[in-house]
Amino acid sequence: MAVRSESAFASRQDDRRLQILGLIRDTAFVRARDLSDRFGVSIVTVRADLDELARRGEIRRVRGGAVPVLRHPAETPYEARRDAYAAEKAAIARAAAALIEPGDTVLLDVGTTTMAIAREIVARPDLEQLTVVTHGLNIAFALERSIPRVQVIVTGGSLRPLQHSLVDPLAGLVLDRLRASIAFVGADGIHPDHGISTTNLPEAQMKQRLVAAANRRVVVADASKFSRQALVRVCDLADVELILTAGEIDESMVAIVRERTEVVIAPD
Repeated sequence: MAVRSESAFASRQDDRRLQILGLIRDTAFVRARDLSDRFGVSIVTVRADLDELARRGEIRRVRGGAVPVLRHPAETPYEARRDAYAAEKAAIARAAAALIEPGDTVLLDVGTTTMAIAREIVARPDLEQLTVVTHGLNIAFALERSIPRVQVIVTGGSLRPLQHSLVDPLAGLVLDRLRASIAFVGADGIHPDHGISTTNLPEAQMKQRLVAAANRRVVVADASKFSRQALVRVCDLADVELILTAGEIDESMVAIVRERTEVVIAPD
């Protein structure tokens, strides 16, 4: 009975902290005294909640209350991210490849996680008669070894060296004329309010085109991307059918995201 009571208390505490975080982000500043009145808890409890949110890096404590921390991660080159969360990306790639069937047309976004998917496709000889469309030059080169089992189509467009990607004004001409079986889209941020987001406008536009061109839209991102809000919003959570992730993840955040779309945590 005591264990159940402790679990219920922890659940209420997590819910309250998420609501406090939402209020702070919505209003830019919240007084601790107002939070105490709103939630019917002591000022000591509110201060503990704010201290915990500040410890997580979600807010910044100021005199009398708290303000939000804006999370707009800067764009980093592909090579700088290549080895980060490698085990998680490999797990996501295996789960993603399991969704592909022979004869599918696959849209593959740029990025390190989608590169792991490309390698998984190469390693799966049972995935035959695939067509993979990508705007990532490095991803196309990685898939070259799977030809002729896989037909590889590169969109064309203006080259962005940071991600080895091809973007508008030309890349969209190909994607706008396609209807693919499935799209795997990367993300720099996954957040209940801000949805799926990325760090720059050209890549956001390409992700939007991928989402629009596929029958099934799957976001692939490791657990570090949850709760983050990158600079440019791509789409709502409800605009994708599935988020594939892996790694240590905040269960309370996953529960909120699952109210809007399916989330699958890939096994190790």
